[in-house]
Amino acid sequence: MQEPVVSVVMPVYNSAAWLREAMDSILQQTFSDFELILIDDGSTDESASIIKSFSDSRIRHLVNEKNRGLVFTLNRGIDEAKGKYIARMDGDDIAVDRRFERQVSYLDSHPEVDLIASVVLLIDDKGNKTGFWKEDKEMLSYEQLREFMPFNNCIAHPSIMARAGVLRDFKYRQDQDQAEDYDLWLRLFAAGKIIHKIEEPLLLHRILAGSYTRKRQRNIFFKLADTKWRFFKNEVRHKHVNEFIVRTMLFSFYDVIRGAGKQIKNLIKS
Repeated sequence: MQEPVVSVVMPVYNSAAWLREAMDSILQQTFSDFELILIDDGSTDESASIIKSFSDSRIRHLVNEKNRGLVFTLNRGIDEAKGKYIARMDGDDIAVDRRFERQVSYLDSHPEVDLIASVVLLIDDKGNKTGFWKEDKEMLSYEQLREFMPFNNCIAHPSIMARAGVLRDFKYRQDQDQAEDYDLWLRLFAAGKIIHKIEEPLLLHRILAGSYTRKRQRNIFFKLADTKWRFFKNEVRHKHVNEFIVRTMLFSFYDVIRGAGKQIKNLIKS
């Protein structure tokens, strides 16, 4: 059997409420030469039954022997991928039907680009559109992305498609399991890799009330500082230091100051 052009890596953990819609949005893509790798990471809801209810030959259903977490599951998906390109997808998001067509075309026509993201449109748990992520919509060009990234993340993880070899070379780091995507973007930029973003919203990105994206807003500055410091230490450990890496490290100190200021302000309010 001929290998697919795209491997879609979709970790699944208790996503039954939205999984069918997420899978449908992939299987109904205008670009159809892909495999959909669904990795069930120990779900206790009806996720497995929903996956088994589909009969599409492009689906590969894998199961972790126990809950291993997102980083392990993502790296397993990368190892299993057979495609030239690897696309990320979450079990609660919705891909626009032309997403893969646009991203494959972009990577095919821009051989210098290692990873292509897109702007996302935010939705809530009921699927209502709630607007755009400001930094995501404003930071579009390679220059803007590289300049802003040491300050904060501005790429939605499930919107990306990358060359398979790049993700195999870098993978996700287990000690960055609360910001595995941001750490990956930092490492890619530090290594001189090229990341572009399509301005057209190609993904409806669901933000749930109890998600990490929501929870981290309460202490975002300290989490940012921790992520950047872990990134910096990893680069130094590998004897790799450049202007981008140093700038990211310096912003981690700024995050600590902002985090302390926020804590003081909260203490005064209380």
